Amino acid sequence: MSDAEPSKEIPESIFADDDGSADAHLAQALIRHSRGKAPLADVVDALAYARVLIPVLAQGEQRHMGKHGLEQDAVASTGVVAVQMPDGRAALPVFTDVDAVQAWNAQARPIPAEGPRAALAAIAEGWSSLVVNPGMETVLIPRPAVWALGQGQPWQPAIEDGVVSDAIRDAIVTAVTLDEALRAVDAVPGRGAEIAVVLTLVGGLTRPEVDAVVERVQRELSHSDVVAQRIDSLELRLATA
Repeated sequence: MSDAEPSKEIPESIFADDDGSADAHLAQALIRHSRGKAPLADVVDALAYARVLIPVLAQGEQRHMGKHGLEQDAVASTGVVAVQMPDGRAALPVFTDVDAVQAWNAQARPIPAEGPRAALAAIAEGWSSLVVNPGMETVLIPRPAVWALGQGQPWQPAIEDGVVSDAIRDAIVTAVTLDEALRAVDAVPGRGAEIAVVLTLVGGLTRPEVDAVVERVQRELSHSDVVAQRIDSLELRLATA
């Protein structure tokens, strides 16, 4: 009789002892942020080390799991779902604990994942953001922070204490070329978007001339790596010199 093949040990899940409760550090960061005592950056920092729960629903929802490397049971036709933000973009919902998942949707199965792995899942789906505990004290994690989480890098907010950071302002000013029509460029906190780029134009320009300046500025900003990686959304404002 031939020798039996050696048995292969199945590695134990890193979430084997997970009782479904919230990560203490993340929960504290969320509470402090909701009370205005901590910036969003503290929540993002906590997500870098926390376990979160991603809800999946049965067949009939949008996407299938597997390509994200999320820890999961072998269940066929299980889908990750997105929630829609006010601006129409899609975001991946993540939850701190099982009770929060069930309160959101009793049919959802909670799949545990590290915060950076959840960020990579959102990126893989082409979704721009994470939403922590939707339906409760919802916290939106913007696209640049999601990218930073997925890459294992610290997130540097574009706006701190109500002011556009010097690095962001310098990147915008450097990216845009001034000419006879466009006399100055500045960056301030936006109203409908995260950052507003203020274009100071000479007086008397025709509508086609104004449109040409705007199109050129948009094109120049699109070539800036800093703008692409660190700013969630932009709007343009026109002013007259």
